[in-house]
Parts: sequence; structure tokens; C-alpha cells
Amino acid sequence: MIIHTGLRTDIPAFYAEWLANRLREGYVCVRNPYSPASVTKYRLSPDVVDLIVFCTKNPSPLLPRMDLLKSYGQYWFVTITPYGRDIEPHVPDKRFIIRTFQKLSRLVGADSMAWRYDPILLTGEWTIRRHLSAFGEIAAQLEGYTHTCVISFLDLYRKVLRNFPEGRTVSEEERLALGREMIRMADSHRMVLRTCAEGTELAPYGADCSGCMTARIFEKAVHEKLQLPKKKTARRECACFLTNDIGAYDSCGHLCRYCYANANSEAVRRNMLLHDPSSPFLIGSFRPDDRIHTALQKSWLDRQLSLRDFMP
Repeated sequence: MIIHTGLRTDIPAFYAEWLANRLREGYVCVRNPYSPASVTKYRLSPDVVDLIVFCTKNPSPLLPRMDLLKSYGQYWFVTITPYGRDIEPHVPDKRFIIRTFQKLSRLVGADSMAWRYDPILLTGEWTIRRHLSAFGEIAAQLEGYTHTCVISFLDLYRKVLRNFPEGRTVSEEERLALGREMIRMADSHRMVLRTCAEGTELAPYGADCSGCMTARIFEKAVHEKLQLPKKKTARRECACFLTNDIGAYDSCGHLCRYCYANANSEAVRRNMLLHDPSSPFLIGSFRPDDRIHTALQKSWLDRQLSLRDFMP
């Protein structure tokens, strides 16, 4: 099976010690965000967990603990954007993140790394020209360390509108102008540009619009065939395979103003105060009314075929 860690928060950046403890103890408990008394317990044994997917803006706190991950397949989405502290208040210096990306790639391999340049937002300061200049500079530094760049444009969810009121929709004309040139630059640095929940409008220009977390991508990371369940849970416009996230909403300390996973900074502050690195839960611990369900887990690896057997 696949465990996701970054659809609700940034575990490597803020909760690396907790994750290390969970891997040592071999299990984790996760609250249903829409029914908090409903708790799922997952085993974290490599016998049943084929791949752990990370989405982070700062992998560095987890790097000293990489030995704990060596028995697992890994896929890392590392977001590197050029925005400053006015938009991403607590994201470390981007030069540091680029160096960390390079170091991580040397450890896990370029097939297990993806660079996310998202969300793309346009303001009086962040123009198309400035984005293209920044994108090209970052792409040049990541050449050879990944084969994939993922882009998406700002989505104006309710939380985003509240925390980033100056955000606006990126028009089709602007999306095409940015996308066409980013596709060209990514290709020049030996990367495929993939879109995240953006439909197929950039496909005619060379973008891969099939999804950024697909079976094929994960198979390339583990170098084996995966027999994924047919059911997927994702947004209607998303083609990705998303299951079993162990994070929690309102717990990411980056406090990026465009974030859809944080309601507000006060909710994040409260939850981070409730975090205990020794707890099975990311936030808090067991409650008297908890209903604990142990997940049915099994490996999805098809060991009868190697990746070479089904690659064109």
C-alpha cells in the first residue's frame, strides 16, 4: 500500500522526530478530519507499506533520519517557489532548499524526486515575466536531480480567499502564456512538466496532464509493478491516486497565505502546542470516545514483473 504524508501538512519540515518515532514503533493513528472520534490505525511495516509519499517545502529535518526509510519506497514532492516572506512567512531560504533537494536526490535517486512550482499566482509584483525568470533559474539548478516538474495555478478556496484576499484567478490567456514557456524551459533542463488538476489545456504544448501521483510515477520510483486498487479518492478534476494520509489539517507552521490546509494561524498555533513527538497521533493523543479501526493492509507490489517488463 501507499502512505501519504503531505496532503494535510508538512511532516518532514515540522514533525520529523514524530515520524521517526512512528517508524520505529511501527504504527500510526490518524483521526478522520470530518469525524474526529473515528480513528484509523495503520501499520508502518515495509511488509505492507510499499511507498511513502512526501510533500514538503523543507525536507532537511528528516535527512539525518533517512536510515529509517531505507526499507521503504519513497517519492518526494518538494515545493520550491520564488515567493518571499510576505507570501510564505516561514519557508526557509530557497537557496538552502535547493541544496537540500540536491542532497536528497543523491540519496534516493532522481526517479523518486519531483519539483513542485505551485501555486502560480499573479500580482502586481509577481508578473508573467518574473515567474518565467525565476522558474528558469530554479530549473537550471535542479537539472539532473529530478526528471519532473509539477505546476498548478492558484485555486481560490474559501480558506485561501480569507487568508490571501488579494489573490485572483489566473486567466486562460495567462495560463497558456506561462505554461508554454515553462514546458519549453523544463524540457531544456531534461524535465517533463506535469500539471496538477489543471485539465488538459497545456497538453498540446507538451505538458503531461495525466496526473502527478499516478501508478506509473510510483512504479518508476519503486522500480516494480504495482497492483493498485481500482478505487481512488481525489477531486473530480484530479487524476491522481490518493489514499491513506497520516497528516492533520491546521498544523503546518509555514503559514503560506495561499494554503488550503490551514484555516488560520491561531488554529495552527493551538494544534502545534498539542503535538507530542511520542504520541501515535500527529496532534494530541487518545480520547475516551475514540472508535479505533485497524486498517486492512497488504503490499501492492507485483513481484512477478519488473518495471522493464512493462515499460515501452
